[in-house]
Amino acid sequence: MTNKIREDIVENQLAGQESYQYLSPELKNKIEWFKNQKIGVIFHWGLYSQAGIVESWQLSEEDNWARKKGAWRSDLKTLRKDYWNLNKVFNPINFNPDEWAKKSKLAGFRYMLFTTKHHDGFNMYDTNYSEYKITSPNSKFSENKKSDIFKDIVEAFRKQNISVGAYYSKPDWHSYNYWEKDSFPKGRYASYDPKEKPEKWDAFNNYVTNQLEEICNNYGPIDILWLDGGWVNSQNNELLNMPDIAKKVRKINPKTLIVDRTIGGEFENYVTPERKVPNVVPKKAWESNIPIAKNWGYVPNDVFKPFNEILDSLVRVITLGGNVILGIGPKPDGNLPLEAENIMQKLGEWLNIFGEAVYNSRPDSHRKYNGLNLTVVQNKCYLFYHSDMVGNKVDLNKLSLMNHEVSLLENKKLLDIKNGFLVLPPTSFDYSVIKFKK
Repeated sequence: MTNKIREDIVENQLAGQESYQYLSPELKNKIEWFKNQKIGVIFHWGLYSQAGIVESWQLSEEDNWARKKGAWRSDLKTLRKDYWNLNKVFNPINFNPDEWAKKSKLAGFRYMLFTTKHHDGFNMYDTNYSEYKITSPNSKFSENKKSDIFKDIVEAFRKQNISVGAYYSKPDWHSYNYWEKDSFPKGRYASYDPKEKPEKWDAFNNYVTNQLEEICNNYGPIDILWLDGGWVNSQNNELLNMPDIAKKVRKINPKTLIVDRTIGGEFENYVTPERKVPNVVPKKAWESNIPIAKNWGYVPNDVFKPFNEILDSLVRVITLGGNVILGIGPKPDGNLPLEAENIMQKLGEWLNIFGEAVYNSRPDSHRKYNGLNLTVVQNKCYLFYHSDMVGNKVDLNKLSLMNHEVSLLENKKLLDIKNGFLVLPPTSFDYSVIKFKK
């Protein structure tokens, strides 16, 4: 089963060629740390879960793909008005961040990203720079003791030793300094040309800068600052002062990775191909971000991917040297969908057996042979094979793996080598792993 790449999200055209320029020692070490984590989770959660629509995209008139299979309201003016008022309805009374964190730990996730703000501008944390936030008296959930949702989430995940990062959308459709008051923007972009109204754009730049400093100061240490909304910094004169933003963020924590995704350059510390395994492996560190359902956020009756499809993507990405971050959309009441929990459980069970071939691994690229996928961790090599490859012969001489102890990872059973050939043994998993140890 292949997923159609959404036309509004494209892989950075330079991702396969671009290398790092200067990196501080702290960032060099942090990037290697990132490569070791291998598997993360990103939670897309906000007012759009209450509406049950594809994140906040229906607010953008030009993005009619988001309304093709059912607009939330029949006309855009009413849709925007009703959407902006969802904060008065959104009330996730079953939100239990400790349960999220425990289940994520059992699933094998090593790091977590959370949507502090999507394009709609609704802040899922207690910001001082906007009243359109979960903790505002205008928001239904504001009287709940867990109203500062991001705060409770990062605390819960840190208790489980899961690193935390902040997803933050650079555009803000609720800000009058981005979509001007009484304007009716046609697309996702600012409703004015920043070159024609530099003071207004400066005010917006300051707003973004202040919020990113705030997130890193008040909720830190933030391991990853994951900036979305790639048209900002690349189109229509919408240029944020990224050198200044990065300087202020790194003053708070020199080790924070900044991912100005799809932009390239100095402030894209790692590359983020979306919904795909890249055809050209980036030279920079990279992370395939893949939703476990059709949508990133919660949509009623969503179609979830079968676990074997997710596992296939994971194996392909890991053996190419990337990370995988899986997208989960919590329900408007705060619960995780049961389908998501089932996938998390299966992932955890698989990683509990085969995780040593995944975490801290690097691709064993010099041992390519007959499409086999291998990783290496220190002095150990791991060969991944699909169940439909059982019975195939592997020439260990061609893989330079003779004179190794060879075992099947799922049961630790030593395997026989005959005349330099290994016959791939039966397995009860879609993917199994053979371990080679000197």
